[in-house]
Amino acid sequence: MTIVPRAVSPRAAWALEQAGVDTLLARLYAARGVCDPQELDDGLHLLPPPEQLRGATDAATLLADALQRRRRIAIVADYDCDGATACAVAVRGLRLLGQRLGGAQVLHLVPDRQRDGYGLTPALADRVHALGADVLVTVDNGIASLDGVAHARALGLQVLITDHHLPLTVDGQPRLPADCVIVNPNQPGCPFPTKALAGVGVVFYVLLALRAELRRRGCFQPSDQPRLDPLLPLVALGTVADVVRLDVHNRRLVAQGLKRIRAGAVPAGLGALLAVAGRVPARATTFDLGFAVAPRLNAAGRLANMALGIECLLSDDPDHAQALAQQLDAINRERRELEAAMREQALLQLAERELPTGAEQAPAVTVFDPSFHEGVVGIVAARLKDRLHRPVFVFAPARLDDGTPCLRGSGRSIAGLHLRDALDAIAKRHPGLLLRFGGHAMAAGCTLRADGWPLFDAALRDVAQQWLEPDALQRRLHTDGELGAERHHPDTAALLDAQVWGQGFAPPLFQADAEVLGQRLVGERHLALRLRVHGQPMEAIWFGHTEALPHRVRLAYRLDADEWQGLRRTRLVVEGVQT
Repeated sequence: MTIVPRAVSPRAAWALEQAGVDTLLARLYAARGVCDPQELDDGLHLLPPPEQLRGATDAATLLADALQRRRRIAIVADYDCDGATACAVAVRGLRLLGQRLGGAQVLHLVPDRQRDGYGLTPALADRVHALGADVLVTVDNGIASLDGVAHARALGLQVLITDHHLPLTVDGQPRLPADCVIVNPNQPGCPFPTKALAGVGVVFYVLLALRAELRRRGCFQPSDQPRLDPLLPLVALGTVADVVRLDVHNRRLVAQGLKRIRAGAVPAGLGALLAVAGRVPARATTFDLGFAVAPRLNAAGRLANMALGIECLLSDDPDHAQALAQQLDAINRERRELEAAMREQALLQLAERELPTGAEQAPAVTVFDPSFHEGVVGIVAARLKDRLHRPVFVFAPARLDDGTPCLRGSGRSIAGLHLRDALDAIAKRHPGLLLRFGGHAMAAGCTLRADGWPLFDAALRDVAQQWLEPDALQRRLHTDGELGAERHHPDTAALLDAQVWGQGFAPPLFQADAEVLGQRLVGERHLALRLRVHGQPMEAIWFGHTEALPHRVRLAYRLDADEWQGLRRTRLVVEGVQT
């Protein structure tokens, strides 16, 4: 572990300060590439118009026709938090916009992770058809569902794909579903200024385009049109949960959603999820959305069925929402126990295979065990990646639609290796090994033939060996330098918590040379510390670590504040140690 301070442009920091930005925030923003004070303006009027999103106008026409003709619309969701929020936004938005037209007939269904697999399959299209739907709308999936879309069209369904994932490629060329409307900023030829929209962000833009189309048709005027901004808390949740890059456009969406949550304008289901997580809406942060609410929703998709999570997000009854949130919380506790057991089993397997966990370990790691649960492989891969600082894939047994045994895996990567491109390379080098795959640079998934894990393990290591520079395998923790003693104050923590941080716009992390005055274990899994930093005594906690520290260390930490017996206090949450 090497702790490295980020470079800061003095000119950019000075320009932000001159615009009235707090000195500390100006330094943090400049270190993240913000040069223009307008980038800090979160006004909705600065969002790109939906017409710039390729396919949004055609989608608006399709949906407006469906609403006016009272046709039945089926939303096919994904089983993660982005898919759940996208589904809830689509259902709420279509029903809201359809009210003036006599009501919208909107239903939804979500695939079962183990039974249906990912995306729109022909079997799922059959289920939509059996429900009597006329229009099938995918959210957060569908761009790679060539067979599913073709089958849905053969059944007579109109199909609208809303997605943000990369399309399939054949011989280096993207291949899109045919005979349907596609809205995806990552489809070829889309001029939308950001490719980082989450699935829920794409749906929100489609609704904006639909409202404009209904306005053009005279269904309502600008002065009395339905408001879509109450959907922004769900847009913020899905955007943060999917760990998409928080560029200036996504930061505006998240900031607007957080403003409404903090003001109390929060859907009942989201409010209930915050409550069971012990979070207060008035002080909600991106950290709360990503690490408290999202895991409780994702647990349903991993171990049960995301229909429960979507029902919670759609509920307007506080009591019903609270009951659903408590069920989701219980499922999440089960998920944590299962995850811990799988993680320990994975580490034991790596030790038995004599794969070292230090600098000399393999450039990529894969793990499979017949006892693993398919629903938890992604989060276990993420934990192992963080621990080993290597690309990691974790596999579990599964079955194809026809019942054929297979392996399904989820992977997480480090900077320097684009995981989806790595899968594409493996598929070309070993035809027939990967039955399907997809994903992003840092997270991807694939399905292997049942006996394919040993070959995949070797193939991934070969790709990583060729693509990863040795320097990329050295763990570096980037910080925002030292934080002055006068800034170790609850007001500073509150100031930082009020901002929007996340993927690609990292939360503030500071460094300090510290003297360890005392240390003890808390809950047998965490290290509580008494430190001297800048000559002042400070309390600190290092979650998930039990190893004792030497007398002097260099810490990377984030500032945290809480209230104890009526007193506000700060503590340091340690994220890394350089000894």
